[in-house]
Amino acid sequence: MSVKRMETGDRMSQIVIHGNTVYLAGQVAHNAPGGSITDQTNDILARIDALLEQAGTDKSKLLSATIWLCSMDSFAEMNAAWDAWVAKGNAPARACVESPRLASPKFTVEIGVIAAKD
Repeated sequence: MSVKRMETGDRMSQIVIHGNTVYLAGQVAHNAPGGSITDQTNDILARIDALLEQAGTDKSKLLSATIWLCSMDSFAEMNAAWDAWVAKGNAPARACVESPRLASPKFTVEIGVIAAKD
């Protein structure tokens, strides 16, 4: 089975497709660094939508999601944005963990997803 990599750099690919499975790198809020959890989460989810579309799938086919928060005190705020975004009836398996440090202090949430592709 072939492996297709998209938006690839020296360190990582933003999208990896293997068979009918799409793996996205963890996404941070490049358009809302230092913003509120809501702003960062919404920015990340918009980026995930765009990457999934580029890979030929969408959020209705999410299989799993991993969410990293710098503080679980932000859990409810992040969930409000997530709940408004996730495709109803198609919620993925999900884990949410506290990680006090992400790639930059400007980022307080990061989300990675895996999706099916028809």
